[in-house]
Amino acid sequence: MSMSMSASQWGSPLAPRRALLIHGLTSSSHTWETFAQLLVAVGFFVVAPNLLGHAGRRGSDYRLSTLAEDLQPYFVKDTYDVIIGHSLGGTVALSLLPFLPKEKETTVILVDPPLEVPVERFEIDKNRILKEFTNAKTVEQRMAENPALSRVDCVLRTLAVSMCDRTVVESIFAHNTLWSFSGLFKSIPHNVKITVLVADPKLSFVCHLDHIPHDIERLDARGLTGVGHQIQVECPGAILDVIPLPRAEV
Repeated sequence: MSMSMSASQWGSPLAPRRALLIHGLTSSSHTWETFAQLLVAVGFFVVAPNLLGHAGRRGSDYRLSTLAEDLQPYFVKDTYDVIIGHSLGGTVALSLLPFLPKEKETTVILVDPPLEVPVERFEIDKNRILKEFTNAKTVEQRMAENPALSRVDCVLRTLAVSMCDRTVVESIFAHNTLWSFSGLFKSIPHNVKITVLVADPKLSFVCHLDHIPHDIERLDARGLTGVGHQIQVECPGAILDVIPLPRAEV
């Protein structure tokens, strides 16, 4: 992995395929390490930008549309076969649809994204996330809570929280008080296929299958039994399964 304050990269720029990975709210680009290596192994060059307000990047406008616009430079000189967004990154990826190339076939995978947050849950969810700062977990605590996570994953997750500014999280909630983004599914370009992976509701309540329209072409939703919010590290195969393989690999 090569890393800067703006992005992390894995693999060779000469690889035949490209993937863009977008991290979640209290996270940063390097937390994709384990999953990115899996993509490199199947022929991808992987880029994971740090969202505005994360890993030292400062901003003043934290609307989700602004977070998406901030990633637009990544599409100026390059295109991506696959775009994967986890949690907040999934909602940002959905907001990226207008900026995607108009002709290139693109697979977009949204990993347990918060699409709808009812008014009555808004403060509850905000306070739950802010507790990650007041009750910061150690690596050992994370490993004990979720044996599916490796030590590397837990170290990187702990580091990500320490690099995230509490005021940025507060600003993201303050600038997106009407948290309703399911309507963006109505504008899926003809060259884009979207899959939404939803964690087991017994383990995570971030995303719900009933928030995803069932009558839109090029949109698929899958619920994962026994898998929590961190799908990319708990069950990476669920994501790999929906990435199209070149004909030679099928």
